[in-house]
Amino acid sequence: EEIQRETAYPDGKVEKVLKNGCHLIFFPNGTRKKVGSDGKTVTITFFNGDVKQIMPDQTVIYYYADAKTTHTTYSDGLEVLQFSNGQIEKHYPDGKKEITFPDQTIKNLFTDGQEESIFPDGTIVRVQRDGSKTIEFNNGQRELHTSQFKRREYPDGTVKTVYMNGQQETKYGSGRVRVKDKDGNIIMDTKL
Repeated sequence: EEIQRETAYPDGKVEKVLKNGCHLIFFPNGTRKKVGSDGKTVTITFFNGDVKQIMPDQTVIYYYADAKTTHTTYSDGLEVLQFSNGQIEKHYPDGKKEITFPDQTIKNLFTDGQEESIFPDGTIVRVQRDGSKTIEFNNGQRELHTSQFKRREYPDGTVKTVYMNGQQETKYGSGRVRVKDKDGNIIMDTKL
């Protein structure tokens, strides 16, 4: 590009105005700033290799050279971090966070303390604030983990519960109920 005007400042900064309207500013430490001809698009290339871009819509894209990470802040407050390993984090203005891991597992962190993880095989794990956990498997089975028990529900209506004292209770879809003590001995069975 042709230079229209060049100004050297006492602090060592040099500004070049190009014929197309772009401004280039060179700082003594090696940092460069380019202001587009629209006056709204700004790119700053720092001496350490970091790059900050400000777009006309006020979106800010910051690339951290050492970490190979890009942090984009949109004008509506959404922040997106893209890491070199493929992990992507979205931080929403309301406080919710969504993390997509390299294996495509998605984890949602809600503002009320709940969490939800969606695995590539379709399994969904939800963790409540009290620590209880619900797992929905892609085969239709469901598990509930609380501080008192672990319960697995099967598509045929069978429900198996293991209590913290080791006792097991199985309720079958047919109505049959079988209870075992912590050692696996049957203490009740209502065979129909």
